Amino acid sequence: MKIAIQNGRVIDPKNGFDEHADVFIADGRIAGVGQAPSGFVADRTLNAAGRIVCPGLVDLAARLKGIDSELQAAVAGGVTTLVSPPDVNPVLDEPELVERLVRRAAECGLAKALPLGALTQELGGERLAEMVGLKKAGCIAFSQGKKPVTDTYALLRALEYAATFGYAVWLQPEDYWLARNGVAHDGEVASRLGLTGIPVAAETIAIATLVQLAAETGVRLHLRHLSSAAGVIMVEQAGQSGLAISCDVGVHHLHLTEMDIGYFNTHARFDPPLRHQNDKVALRAGVLRGSVAICSDHTPTDEDDKLLPFAEAKAGATGLELLLPLTLKWAEEEKVPLATALARITSDPAAICGSAAGHLEIGAPADVCVFDPAAEWQVTPETLHSRGKNSPYLGARMTGRVCSTLVDGRVVFER
Repeated sequence: MKIAIQNGRVIDPKNGFDEHADVFIADGRIAGVGQAPSGFVADRTLNAAGRIVCPGLVDLAARLKGIDSELQAAVAGGVTTLVSPPDVNPVLDEPELVERLVRRAAECGLAKALPLGALTQELGGERLAEMVGLKKAGCIAFSQGKKPVTDTYALLRALEYAATFGYAVWLQPEDYWLARNGVAHDGEVASRLGLTGIPVAAETIAIATLVQLAAETGVRLHLRHLSSAAGVIMVEQAGQSGLAISCDVGVHHLHLTEMDIGYFNTHARFDPPLRHQNDKVALRAGVLRGSVAICSDHTPTDEDDKLLPFAEAKAGATGLELLLPLTLKWAEEEKVPLATALARITSDPAAICGSAAGHLEIGAPADVCVFDPAAEWQVTPETLHSRGKNSPYLGARMTGRVCSTLVDGRVVFER
């Protein structure tokens, strides 16, 4: 199938390309940008007038509550590659389970799923998982998801083992003992509502420990879902010292704070929690500097899980279909160039996960997102493709909507 995407504004952040041009696709790959290959005759033409043509989005954290529905939500949001954490049921701690996930995702023919393997067996934080077998089965790195490793010696040994084989380790920095009973940021709102707080120190103490262990072992470390100003500074300083370290932030944390909990709004319960306004400002600044990538932290839940009292409700929100519009919203509010904003959800996360996605070079897989930056739409259960309708933005209007998504040169979504 040969496809021509015509009349759009093509933005390829990795290669610094931002022009009105046509994109030509053949045999599942980018065949040309601006100029058609010799003898190219399109089997299909997509008119992208008034629209942005960019690499498919790369999401560093998306839970697959149901593979079919969530991969459909991914492509509806322009996401063509996503990373799936290991803390699912069953836990991704055996090669056969990873192979099954990769195979089922491939059979869907939608977004590409890159699994994270369990760092420890059953995510128990004690015995090492079969990392070599998991890597061969398709895991791109190793993680505990949101499960802790409370034994620092066991964590050291796990990082040493991973470093020996050149495997990256992705961990959410949160001290178990400081955070174990908390449900909200340890601040004004938690005190007023009588909620048990999680202090910023839970994040910074964990970061300090992980940075020291990374320096000791030489492991490639990715810190997932930063939530604090102090955390951003610590990660940036560690990177400046020469450590192989990266990090991301959930897109909701760029817009919401502890104040959005309101009167026990369970849709605003996140892990890590929404923090102070100053933390939000610092996270935005870190993203602008390029030291922090953006992810959706997509966590679909059943409606019943959000109807419980705040402290008992499941944390998280659906995010795959909001990753693009919320990133565009941040860019507009901070006067950030569109190419810079798109880099944080395309080429930057692709580099972190070692994926060939995230750019439009000739010969690259034709994973493409075409969106209308001016289109307005309302977030409702009916407009979300994910099985999880849980979002603090239900009823809100968004600007920026995906028109077409291509994966390996196939149109897998269009509206």
